[in-house]
Amino acid sequence: MKHLENKIMLITYSDSMGHNLKELNEILTTYFDKAIGGVHILPFFPSSGDRGFAPMEYREVDPAFGDWKDVEAIAENFYLMFDYMINHISAHSPYYQDFLAKKEDSEWKDLFIRYKDFWEGGEPTEEQVDKIYKRKPRAPYVMAHFADGTEEKVWCTFDEEQIDINCKSETAKKFLRDNLERMAQHGAALIRLDAFAYATKRADTTCFFVEPDVWELLREAEDILKPKNVEILPEIHEHYTMQQKIAKEGFPVYDFALPMLLLNALYYGQTQYLKHWFEICPQNCFTTLDTHDGIGVVDVKDLLPDEEILKTKEDIFQYGANVKKIYSSEAYNNLDIYQVNCSYFSALGDDDDAYLLARAVQFFAPGIPQVYYVGLLAGKNDLKLLEETKVGRNINRHYYTKEEVGEEVKRPVVQKLIKLMEFRNTAKAFDGSFAMKETADDALTIERRCGDDVAVLEADFKSKKFTITHNGETVEL
Repeated sequence: MKHLENKIMLITYSDSMGHNLKELNEILTTYFDKAIGGVHILPFFPSSGDRGFAPMEYREVDPAFGDWKDVEAIAENFYLMFDYMINHISAHSPYYQDFLAKKEDSEWKDLFIRYKDFWEGGEPTEEQVDKIYKRKPRAPYVMAHFADGTEEKVWCTFDEEQIDINCKSETAKKFLRDNLERMAQHGAALIRLDAFAYATKRADTTCFFVEPDVWELLREAEDILKPKNVEILPEIHEHYTMQQKIAKEGFPVYDFALPMLLLNALYYGQTQYLKHWFEICPQNCFTTLDTHDGIGVVDVKDLLPDEEILKTKEDIFQYGANVKKIYSSEAYNNLDIYQVNCSYFSALGDDDDAYLLARAVQFFAPGIPQVYYVGLLAGKNDLKLLEETKVGRNINRHYYTKEEVGEEVKRPVVQKLIKLMEFRNTAKAFDGSFAMKETADDALTIERRCGDDVAVLEADFKSKKFTITHNGETVEL
């Protein structure tokens, strides 16, 4: 099984390219074996909601997708990243159900955060609730209804299917160790700690990225996985300074600022904000343009001026193809004001040149690039799935059959993207330094160098044209 490499990582669900893990492996090895080095398989465990992010357990693969042998087969060809939802577990998990059935006699009673134990007097004050970094306009809880007829509040940050875990309890510490070790055993090279900043809770704080608790939790996970040569990737959408702080502690981070910065540069033919980010961004990062969620807005606070953020966000609906504000609203079951629901290709108006330029910049940027499966196929907004489900994020979650993939890879934009990815994965230059050259505000020149191996990207953001040279020779796409 493979370990982490400086090669492009695909992000995909188990059933988004083909119907299951076996078909996914077949598609990847047939069409993308040189373009893809790793795969982030989004949650593939039995789940009760949120497209896998409400896991019922981590002991087995959801039978609809396959089994552990199918996961391990992919790990023979690509390094893998798994998700661990460190903040919560499903309300339909055997652990929470046992708690509801047995209450004080349950072996899992300490796995959850009970308001009666967490808050002095059993309830937070209005001032304490106001301090909490919340996803709901009230105190974050759900009412637990026990088999004996009693009820009490337990912490619930997200959906009612996702019950928060009391990470400081001994029960939770053993739960963490058992699950992370099992993931390592089945082929994970990297484990993403989903929503980890919410997992640190203390009364009279924001209960979000609480220090030093957050560092203790990350070190705890690191201590479990480091002996197995498995890395952790903390996932957080917030102000860029939090990413910088995590990177300084020696952990890899996400670059979630790049998607909006690139849209701003491509929409308006200006690169000054993008260049500034490249001057200060963490080097040990994973870059994204698109993910299973929307295009993040909160991540560019203070990297773009407020008026530029607002303008860029609004203009996604002008420049973008078939995208409307309503798709990111209550009408489509999405009230997250911090992201826009749209595929990245469609956010760029389904424009091949603009899209390829965006990917070229991503691949030359510091860090390891991640490409979402819809983006891999330069996918347009899926309005049919959106309307059928009335779920805003499904606009960028098309289900591709094997036959569809076979047709999509014939498109010129996809052919060029695959060549660009293959170049990124094979050129030695990307294992070395990153440097920008002086250019006008509508241009960008990046040099990547490792020893005598040199790759240079020269981009014009007004014409949306770019050239790449490798050791002085033009790279043809």
